[in-house]
Amino acid sequence: MKYRDVAKLEDLEPGTCLSVEVDDGHGVALFNVDGEILALDNTCPHAGGPLGEGTLEGEVVECPWHGWEFNVRTGQCIENPTPAWAVPCFQTRVENGIIQVAFPTETP
Repeated sequence: MKYRDVAKLEDLEPGTCLSVEVDDGHGVALFNVDGEILALDNTCPHAGGPLGEGTLEGEVVECPWHGWEFNVRTGQCIENPTPAWAVPCFQTRVENGIIQVAFPTETP
């Protein structure tokens, strides 16, 4: 896993979410759940909506396009918790006020 800087912690208040794009074009949705930073792929599997622009209620984000809900801790779809509708989760850490997200490294 390789951690990459994606946002400033000060830009993600508790109870909010944020869409960010990593320099390789990968979209990430960040969530601050009571001070814990969580990250999902930013694309809703239903119709591609930006999850980081949704509404966060506790550990659940609602996609702004069609209202699909996902647990930000697990990536599971609330209404249909099958693997086909799950959103990939990423590990996070905060270093010197910078939110970092771990992306799997490719092996040759």
